[in-house]
Amino acid sequence: MQYDFKKYHYQSINAATDAERAAINQELRDLYAALPESEKEEFNRQLQAFLAKEMGRLKSNYESVKGGLGDN
Repeated sequence: MQYDFKKYHYQSINAATDAERAAINQELRDLYAALPESEKEEFNRQLQAFLAKEMGRLKSNYESVKGGLGDN
C-alpha cells in the first residue's frame, strides 16, 4: 500500500491554528494505530523516505535563498 504523506504535510502547512495542526497529526497517528502489525513497518519506511525527501528539498531551498542573499 502507498501512503499519501504529502496530503497530511500540506494540510499541516496550511493549518490555520495549532489545534487544527494537532488534529491532522492525530489523524495520521490514528491511521498508523489502525494498521495491522504487518503494515506498520512499511508505513514507517515510507514515512522516513518522505521526511528525508522533504528535508532535502527544504535544505536545497534554504541554501538557494541563503546564497542569493550574499554574506550579509
